[in-house]
Amino acid sequence: MRLLFATLLMFATTAAGAAERRVALVMADDDYRLVRPLANPVNDGEAMEAALKTLGFEVVLETNRDLRRMRRALDDFREDAKGADVALVYFSGHGVEISGENRLLPVDADASSLDALAKTSLKLEEVRDAVAAIAKVGLVVLDACRSDPFSGTMSEGRGATSLAKDIADKVKPGLGRIGRAENILFAFSAAPGETAADGTGQNSPFTTALTKYLGTDGLEIRSVLTLVQQEVYDLSRGKQLPYVESGLPKLFFAAEAKERLPERERLLLAMADVTPEMRVEVEQIASDADVPLAPLYGALISADASHLSADSLNARLREAADAFVKVRGEMKMLASDDPKVTELRLQAEEQLSLGAFDGARAILAKAADIDNVSRNALKVNFVSRTLSEAATRFLSGGAARAELDYATAIGDYESVLALYGEAGQTPLSLEQADRQSRTLEELGVLYTTVGNVEAAGRAFAALLANLEQRSRQETAPSVKRDLAVSHIKLANIRMAQGDLPTSLENYEAARDILQNLTAGMPDKKVWLSDLATANDKIGNVLATQGVVGAAAKAYQQSLSIKQQLVDAEPNSAGLLRDLTITYDEIGDLARTAGQLDGAQTAFEESLRIRLALAENKPDDPERQRAVAVSQERIGDVMRERGDVAGALAAYSNSQAIAEELARRDPDHTDLKRDLSISHVKIGNALSDQKNWPAALNSYQQALAVTRDLAAGDPANSEWQRDLSVCLEKVAGVLDQQGDVSGALRHYQDSLAIADRLAKLDPANSDWQRDLSITLAEIGMMETKQRHFEGSRKAFEASLKIRQHLAKSDPNNAIWQFDLVQAYINYAYVAKDPKAVLTKALDLTVELDRTGRLAPRDKSTIRYLRDLLAKFDARKK
Repeated sequence: MRLLFATLLMFATTAAGAAERRVALVMADDDYRLVRPLANPVNDGEAMEAALKTLGFEVVLETNRDLRRMRRALDDFREDAKGADVALVYFSGHGVEISGENRLLPVDADASSLDALAKTSLKLEEVRDAVAAIAKVGLVVLDACRSDPFSGTMSEGRGATSLAKDIADKVKPGLGRIGRAENILFAFSAAPGETAADGTGQNSPFTTALTKYLGTDGLEIRSVLTLVQQEVYDLSRGKQLPYVESGLPKLFFAAEAKERLPERERLLLAMADVTPEMRVEVEQIASDADVPLAPLYGALISADASHLSADSLNARLREAADAFVKVRGEMKMLASDDPKVTELRLQAEEQLSLGAFDGARAILAKAADIDNVSRNALKVNFVSRTLSEAATRFLSGGAARAELDYATAIGDYESVLALYGEAGQTPLSLEQADRQSRTLEELGVLYTTVGNVEAAGRAFAALLANLEQRSRQETAPSVKRDLAVSHIKLANIRMAQGDLPTSLENYEAARDILQNLTAGMPDKKVWLSDLATANDKIGNVLATQGVVGAAAKAYQQSLSIKQQLVDAEPNSAGLLRDLTITYDEIGDLARTAGQLDGAQTAFEESLRIRLALAENKPDDPERQRAVAVSQERIGDVMRERGDVAGALAAYSNSQAIAEELARRDPDHTDLKRDLSISHVKIGNALSDQKNWPAALNSYQQALAVTRDLAAGDPANSEWQRDLSVCLEKVAGVLDQQGDVSGALRHYQDSLAIADRLAKLDPANSDWQRDLSITLAEIGMMETKQRHFEGSRKAFEASLKIRQHLAKSDPNNAIWQFDLVQAYINYAYVAKDPKAVLTKALDLTVELDRTGRLAPRDKSTIRYLRDLLAKFDARKK
C-alpha cells in the first residue's frame, strides 16, 4: 500500500513521474432500487475523482450503475487503460460476502433470494482481474462495507447485517479477507466481517480520511493508508479500523519529503505500532472517561513508559484522561473579552482532541501573546489582560498535563503564578481565585510526581496560605474543604521530609475543619472519606512517634467513619478496600505494641474482606495481590508468636498467589517485585528455624529477581532499595554460616546503593536511615575480622546519621531507639565505652518512661544494665 501511493506521489511531484500513465475507474452507487439507499457514495466518488486528478490520474467516474453498466464500465476500463503503469479502481456503495465470496452491489441488486443476489451482484474477482490485466501495479479501494443494505430503515452503515433466515447464514456483513494478490493492493473501509459508517456529513469517514491523506508528500503508500486507518479508528473511537492487504512489489519508493509531517500525522503513524493489548487498555480508559482516543495515544507515545509497570502505566493513562477532561471543559467554557482570544482557545481544544498537543499549545501561545501585547503596549485594561493571559497559560499547562509532559506543565503553571503576581492585589472573581488555587495545587502535585519535594512543599504551603485567605473572604463550604485537603497535602510532604511535628499539626488542622463541616452536612460522603483519611494520617504520625494509645484512637475513629460509609454502600469495592487499609494500620500498630492477639484479629478481618472481593472478581490481579499482602501480615504476626510453621504456611499462601500472577503476566514488574518480597518473607521464617541453607536459597531467589529489576531501570529508587535489602539478607545468612568475608562483600555492595540513594536526596529520612543500618552491619563485619579501624569508621558514620535524625525529631520513637542501637554498636570501638553505653541506657529508660519503647525492645534496658555492671565489676 505504502509503495503504490509512494509511486503516486512520486508521479505527482517529479518530472520523471509525469511521463508515467496512471488511470482510475471510480464507481459510486447510492440510489438503490431494491435495497436500502445510501446518502454519501456519489459524493464520495466525486471527492475521489477530484483527489486522483490532482495526482495526475486519468479518471472515469461512473455513478448509480446497474450490473450491466458496471460490467461494461469495467470492460471499457480494461480496454482503454491497457498498458498503463498504475491502475486504480475505487467503489463506494454496498458490499457483502456471499458464501466466502466478496461482491459489490449495483443499484439493481436483488436480495429476494440468495440466487437472485448472486446473479445481480459483481464479483470482486472481476475487478481484480481487470486491474491485473491493465497494469503491473494495481490498487483496489472499497468503501463498500456499509451495514444492512437489506433493512427497510435508514441507518449509518454500508454492509449487510440483516437478511432473511434462509440466506442469512450464507451472507455475512461487510467483506471477507483477501488473500495476497500479486502486484495488487486492497484497501477496505472496515476490517473483514465488520461494517463501516456511511457518515453523518457529506462523505464517509473512510473516504474523508483517504482524500485528506492521499496526496501526503514523502510517504510510501502503506504509510499513507496507515494514516487513513488510524484517523478512522481514532474518530470512530475504536469502532472502525480499515483493512489493507498488499501484494505490491517492493521496488516503488516514496518521493523525498519536502518537510516534516505535521504532528497529527506523526501521531497516527505511531499509533499503528501500539500493541493490540495496549489498544484494548487505551480504548477502555477512553470509554470510561468519555474522551477521544488520540489524546491518550499521544500521552502514551510521548511519555517514557518503558520503565513503568502495567499498573503504573494504567494509572498514568487515567491521569492523562482526567487532565484532558479538565482542560477540555475549561477550553469550552472559558471566555475572553477579546473574541480573537476566545476563538484561538476553541481552536486549541480541537487540536487537543486530535492529540496534537504541540499544535494546541502553539495556538494558546498566540492567544497569550495577544493579551501580552495589549497589556504592555496599550496599557489598556492591564489587569484584565494579565488575568486573561494567565487563564490561557493555565490552559496550556493543562494541555501539557494531558500529554504527561510534566516539565512543560510546570513551566506553564509557574508563568500563571507570575502573571497573578503582576496583577497585584486586585480583587479576583471567584473563577479567577479558583484558578489561582488550582494552579498552586497542580504545581504541588507535579513537583511531587517528579520528585522535587522541596518545591512541592513550597507550592502546597502557598496553596494553604491562599485558601486560608479565601476561607476568610468566602463562605462556600467547598473552600473550607479545599483548605482541609491542602493541609493534608502539605502534611504529606512534611512527613516525607521527616518533620513529624509539623505534619501532625497540619493533619490535625484538616481533621478539625472536616469534623466541623461533616457535622453540619453528614451526607457529604466524600468529605467523610477525607475525614477518615485525616485520622489515618494522624495515626501514622503518632505511631511513628511511639504514642501508641493516641494512634490507636485515631485509627479507630477512621475505622468508624469507613464502616459507616460501607454500611451505606455495602457493595462498594472502593469503600471496602479503604476499610481494609485501616484494619491493616490497626494491626501494624498492635503488633508494634506487642499486642499480637489484636494484631492478628485486625489482619484476619482485613483478609476476610479481601477474600470476598477477590472471589467476586477472581480475574482482578489487584484484588489477588491484596489477599497476598494480608497473608504476609498474618505470617509476620505468627513469626513474632514463635509459630514459625504457621508463618511459613501463611507466607507460602502469599507466594502461591504471587507466582500465579507473575506467571500470567511475566513482564509485570510490580508482580515480579511481589514475588521477590515473598521469597524474603519465607527466608525470614527459615532463618528463625536456623535452616540456613534453605533461608539462603530463598534470599538468593529474591536477590535474582531484584537484580533483574534494578538492572532494567537503574533510576528506579524503590527497586534499587529492594536490591540493597536482598543483598543484606544474603549477607546475614553468610555471616551465620561463618563466611564473614562473603557477608562483608554483600554488605559493601548494599552500601554502594544506600550511599548513592542518600546522596541523591539528603532530605529523604528513610534513605538516610537505610544508610545508617548498612554502615552498622559493615562495622560488625569489620569487627569480626578485627579490622578495628574500618569498624570504627563505619560505626561513627552510622552514629552521626542517627544522631542527626534523632535530633531532627525527638518525638520519633523509632529514630530514638535507632540511636540507642548506634550507641551500643559504637561502644565496641569507643575510647570510653561505658560513657557511650550510659547514654544508650538513659535514652532507653526515657523512652520507656514516656511509653514510647516497644514491648519487644524492653529487654534492652536489662541488657545495658548488665553490660554496665560488668564494667563496674572490672574496676573493682
